Amino acid sequence: MDFVIWIVLGVLAVVGIYLWVTYNALVTLKVRVDEAWSDITVQLKRRADLIPNLIETVRGYASHEKEVFESVTRARAATISPEALSHPAAAAQAEGALQGALKSLFAVSEAYPQLVASTNFLELQRELTDTEDKVMASRRFFNGGVRELNIKITQFPTNLFAKSLGFIAREFFEVENPQAIQEPPQVSF
Repeated sequence: MDFVIWIVLGVLAVVGIYLWVTYNALVTLKVRVDEAWSDITVQLKRRADLIPNLIETVRGYASHEKEVFESVTRARAATISPEALSHPAAAAQAEGALQGALKSLFAVSEAYPQLVASTNFLELQRELTDTEDKVMASRRFFNGGVRELNIKITQFPTNLFAKSLGFIAREFFEVENPQAIQEPPQVSF
């Protein structure tokens, strides 16, 4: 009889340890994904802070391009909206729109050689390109974390209890129109 009790206690201990280790692994992955999303939002806000300066610099040379300025301003607002900052799908959609608007802005700037030679414009362009690189790196880190979390949640036997513990699959940060972000906006001289 004592032997059966020890076997039951041993099985319960193994199951308990497995649940404990698995839960902690899920928490770790969830925190990494949340951290990665936070990194993305920091970079998106940084870029959004650069755009008004860029618009004002271009506006100084091309004040009659009101439609382009309004398009960039609307796209910028969409990227820092609460919806975009909390949902990867909304952020991805806003990203595509902003990239298109920025390409239009840089296309307008190419018509003004004095603007293209402006040190302020060149510095803003450099900072914007640097920020775009950081957004891409943050996106890769986020998507990698999401992949690991989603794999862990869907693998057997974790899938039997992960959802009941509050762990759900997360969505990737995928841009709807990948061609829109193939390259960061650039000005050709």
